Amino acid sequence: MNFRKNRRGMLPAFQLTSMMDIIFLMLFFFITTSIFSQWEYEVSISLPSAKSGKVPDRLPGEIIINIAKDGRVSVNQQDLTLEALKGRLDRLARYFPGQPVVLRADKDTRYEALIKVVDTCRMADIWNFSMATTEDKSGATESK
Repeated sequence: MNFRKNRRGMLPAFQLTSMMDIIFLMLFFFITTSIFSQWEYEVSISLPSAKSGKVPDRLPGEIIINIAKDGRVSVNQQDLTLEALKGRLDRLARYFPGQPVVLRADKDTRYEALIKVVDTCRMADIWNFSMATTEDKSGATESK
């Protein structure tokens, strides 16, 4: 009688379950933060207020054009000339017609700088644009 068992030692195995959990959590985190990073807000721009102003529902992929006090134009924190902006907007209109564009101009921006950007949008066949404002929080009522 052979009482010896053929016992081979178990080979060490790499446990993938916990590593896959961490990978899925990191993937979820990066997808969530990339969506919020598309909603660009430049802190140095103070928007004008309007009584009808409200925080709009943001659409994924909408283009936000920031216009600073000195007339500097930036998209995705990258300063652009009007020619470079027109090139980007031309591509946008060609591949995504009807794409919304939000113009965020500082309240101290010269009207001329804003009109140049609006004119660039029109030349690039972008007609779906809006002006960003903030809600009027003064609450002051006019008495006549």
